[in-house]
Order: sequence, then structure tokens, then C-alpha cells
Amino acid sequence: MIFLDKLRAIQGTNNSLLCIGLDTDSGKLPKFLKKHANPQYEFNRQIIAATKDLVCAFKINSAFYEAEGERGWSAMRETLHCVPSSAISIADAKRGDIRNSSERYARIFLEEFKFDAITINPYMGKDSVAPFLRSPEQCAFILALTSNAGAKDFQRLKVGKKFLYQKVIETAMKWNGKKNIGFVAGATNPKDLKSIRNYAPTVPLLIPGVGAQGGSVKAAVQYGCDLKGEMAIINVSRSILYASGGEDFAESARREATKIRDEINFWREKFFKR
Repeated sequence: MIFLDKLRAIQGTNNSLLCIGLDTDSGKLPKFLKKHANPQYEFNRQIIAATKDLVCAFKINSAFYEAEGERGWSAMRETLHCVPSSAISIADAKRGDIRNSSERYARIFLEEFKFDAITINPYMGKDSVAPFLRSPEQCAFILALTSNAGAKDFQRLKVGKKFLYQKVIETAMKWNGKKNIGFVAGATNPKDLKSIRNYAPTVPLLIPGVGAQGGSVKAAVQYGCDLKGEMAIINVSRSILYASGGEDFAESARREATKIRDEINFWREKFFKR
């Protein structure tokens, strides 16, 4: 199934634009999980089981797993096995290197792990992105305007009359022959999110910054969705993962995910008359 069809299908089936970011910090796991052979995996397994009917996607931030060495790579692989086949799996790996290196990164995440999507840093240009665009079944989410404070250092620099992030979008849209490019567009500045959606009216947007980073759910929906109230993947990580540090962590995560999913849908109904 091509990526766009899979995304539309799961957003419709689960009536959800919510993505849970599995930025699973081994130092923040409930203490009782330490008895497990791989606590990081066990935490993820329970989070996924508790929330899989509430989301359209799970995003795995590879840094939290690579930092754990072989056990972390194993946790990432086993976590992927828990993600329902109908849901979107995203490798938040932010890769992008000269072509022969990007070829290897694409092989790891898209061929071996078989993620549905991956985040890509486009700084090195088309040849560094091309290896991630081979299959219409897998999407490359290109960093356009991120949600961190340092985004202003480069992404908001003016290039002629436009910001650099706008030039990135304009250029990357020319590479979208297989309809498998999306953009990372932070929710922390609604005006810029609206600009990004105007530049890319139909492509999927991966929208971080809601929750612990202070981004608005309302703005993420209003400015991040396409005209049908779809194609936005609104990522929330810490406020769901760490809703509780006790044995009820999975149940607490479900309650928080339900609250956010319902808030997203409230604004979808309001803005798009679904």
C-alpha cells in the first residue's frame, strides 16, 4: 500500500491524527520495569498495547535506542514488531549524508527495519535525500521548520525574500514524483505552520511541539491539516509517556492520549465541519 493511502486509512479507521513519540528515556522508566531483560522494550510494548486504537502513528526517536548500544537496537526492533501493521511507523532518525552514506542509512531503517517513514535532514541536498525516496510505500519527512529554539539560527534566515525553510519546501516539492515526501513542521509557531501548509497544501506534515514544548493543539489542527482535516500527524511524546511513573503508567498514558486525541478531534470538527 502506498504511504498516502495507508495514512488516510489509519486516520479514518482510528479517527485520529495523534502520533505517540516513543522517545523512551531509560533513565525515566518506572523502577519496577528494571527486572525485565529489556526495560525499554517492555515499556514500549505496554504503551503501544494501551494506545494503539487511539493513534495513527508511532514515532521512534532512534537516539534513545542507539545510546543503549546493542540492547537499544534490539529494543527498537522488537518495538516495531508491536506496532500494528495498519499504523504508521516513523523512524525519527534525522539522517542525511553524501549519497553512499545515505544509501546505508536507507538500508538500515527502510529495508532492514522496514519503517514506513523516516525524518531526513536536507542540508546536503537532493543526492543525500534520494535514497529515501525510492518507494511510494515509504515517506521521507524532510526537516522544514523544527520546534526547538535553535530553529531560528538557520531555518528562519532570509534567502532573498523568503525564509530558508520556505526554500527547502519549494525545492523538495520538486523531488516529490512518487508522492512520498512530507515535512516536519513544528507546532510552536502557528504563523509559520500556516505558511508551510500553504507551500505544501496536500502533503503529510509531521508536527512536533505539542505538549511539553508548549505548542497549541488548536493551531496544529487549524494550520497543519489539509482542506479535508487530514494529512497532519500531530506528535506528542513526554506528556503521554510519563503521565505516571508508577505501575499504572500504561493506563495513565492511555488517559492522556485519549484526552489529546479528543481535543484534536474537537478542533477538527470545528474547523473542517466533518
